[in-house]
Amino acid sequence: MRHLKKGRKLNRTASHRKALMSNMACSLIKHKHITTTLPKAKEVQKYVERLVTYAKKNNIHGRRLILKKVKGSYKKDIANTLIHDIAPNYENRSGGYTRIIKLGNRKNDDAKVSILEFVDFKSNDQADSSDDISKDAEIIEDKK
Repeated sequence: MRHLKKGRKLNRTASHRKALMSNMACSLIKHKHITTTLPKAKEVQKYVERLVTYAKKNNIHGRRLILKKVKGSYKKDIANTLIHDIAPNYENRSGGYTRIIKLGNRKNDDAKVSILEFVDFKSNDQADSSDDISKDAEIIEDKK
């Protein structure tokens, strides 16, 4: 029985899961949206929401918690992006910083595909990101 066992294992070892979450979170923070499978998106959503909450505190402890969770050589850049660019947009929002948009099933393995993106994110790249999302949706629809 799996009572009190939170989270999905995603058919990976613990170290691979940690690396996966960190890498996908970095991609989401860098590009503001990512296309992935639905179970991965649901897990990364929890991970990123916690990082944004740490970033909203805007103190050294929050920065250190972000640096602890994010792996890799770009973790300082990711922390700076979170604290200075993303967190100020959500200072009046208490949770729910990301959304999952379901796209359908992937053609080769029939896996459920979705887009994970930040909610109400204002940036000068906003027009580009909405074009990319519509292109992703069109590609999935064309493959059906």
